Amino acid sequence: MSATTSVRHAARSPQMKGLARLGLAARATIYLLIGWLALMLATGKRHGETDQRGALNEVARHTGGEILLWVITAGLAAYALWRLSEAAFGAVGEGNKKGPRIQSLVRGLIYASFAVSAFNLVTHARQQSQVHQQQTWTARVMSHTGGRWAIGIIGVIVIVVGLMLVVEGLTHKFEKHLDLNRMSPSTRRVVRLLGTVGTAARGVVFMVAGFFVVRAAYDFDPNKARGLDGALRSLADNSAGPWLLGAAALGLIAFGVYGYAEAVWRRT
Repeated sequence: MSATTSVRHAARSPQMKGLARLGLAARATIYLLIGWLALMLATGKRHGETDQRGALNEVARHTGGEILLWVITAGLAAYALWRLSEAAFGAVGEGNKKGPRIQSLVRGLIYASFAVSAFNLVTHARQQSQVHQQQTWTARVMSHTGGRWAIGIIGVIVIVVGLMLVVEGLTHKFEKHLDLNRMSPSTRRVVRLLGTVGTAARGVVFMVAGFFVVRAAYDFDPNKARGLDGALRSLADNSAGPWLLGAAALGLIAFGVYGYAEAVWRRT
């Protein structure tokens, strides 16, 4: 058996499927916490970061938080490894289509960075806020020739991804990844509702975040690249703000709960 074949078999092994489910559960936990922090922000009970870093910091504040952080860190690393294996060998149900493989590659790299961030937090390494890191990285890219165009294109891509998520939620396309036959009819209805609301809400937040990236490129101002935290806070910047932010928060909480269902019933 060649080395490539051995790696391919490992990517389809029960162990990798177990890592995938751990990773999905870790992602669900992160979104559940982000949704909760956004809800606290909407009700005026929180002023700190409302993004992945903020969620991890919130975990660290509580008794037993360090143990949970280690579990989440392992889960994020597992999720990244699973997505990268899909990028290399194809996603379940998608064969070797380039689109899904590229999506898995991007997701794998993003969650690998989240895993590193979580590891730095649990080991008490000094690090910048997530927003400041995004702004610093944006400034570095825009300092090069064509950098503004590159940042603008990234922002457009984020907006398109967000729009695709909204469509995926409203048309229930997420169900193709689930083993629906293992669910009872009532469970299927609940999972569909959570997936619809949660995926669409996640898409809207992505679109708002992408808009800020595009605006940063257009205005040549890296400080306007505000990421997930900025996207959520921007929803509160009008008369109906707390209600909009509260709705987005509940949507992200729904996605977090749906994520646990996906961890159980996902086709891996």
